[in-house]
Amino acid sequence: MIMRMCGRFSFASPPEVVAEVCGLSEVPAFEPRYNVAPTQPVAAVRREDGQRRLVFLRWGLIPAWAKDPAIGARLINARAETVTEKPAFRAALRARRCLVLADGFYEWARRGGAKQPYFISFADGRPFALAGLWERWAGGGQSVESCTILTTTPNEVVAPLHDRMPVILPPPTFDLWLGPAGGEPGRLQRLLRPHPAAGMVAWPVSPRVNSPRVDDPSCREPLTPSR
Repeated sequence: MIMRMCGRFSFASPPEVVAEVCGLSEVPAFEPRYNVAPTQPVAAVRREDGQRRLVFLRWGLIPAWAKDPAIGARLINARAETVTEKPAFRAALRARRCLVLADGFYEWARRGGAKQPYFISFADGRPFALAGLWERWAGGGQSVESCTILTTTPNEVVAPLHDRMPVILPPPTFDLWLGPAGGEPGRLQRLLRPHPAAGMVAWPVSPRVNSPRVDDPSCREPLTPSR
């Protein structure tokens, strides 16, 4: 099993809380997800006609120029340090930025000879926004809207588990990140840094989360000796 950062996350917050945190006038119905995996639909906020709207995008960015949409499975993350240099992400960074919504994410840390999964979230369980980029791809009679999640160096909570973490954007930065096409690269780049560790927590969870077919609240429950 190969896990990449950020390779799994949770999004099961109540719609009314999501609307308040993200400044949305309405939130379409969605099923709670406890083990979101690459190539699956993810909830994202982007600007449409001057308004923030929640949409669902396939996780794994498919560049508009791609010949085969399967490339998206390899582009679930974009490194903040090099995103401006990569052909797959440059155009999206300039014009198609989004917020990928989560309320926790998973990381696997080596413990002895095995990898132990951990769930990382805010202590109060509130939903948060990950810096994302999206693209629209068309080919073979189909059209796909997809996205990637930006990653950066870890904070003190994540560092013992992995050398990367997703970029978590605080609400005051949402307008800048979702701003007009051609936003100022320097200002955007300054947003792509580790979120402060204060208020964040991590705990070990059951290896059941290793399988993307397992998607229920037990995925993120603290591991107990009986498990």
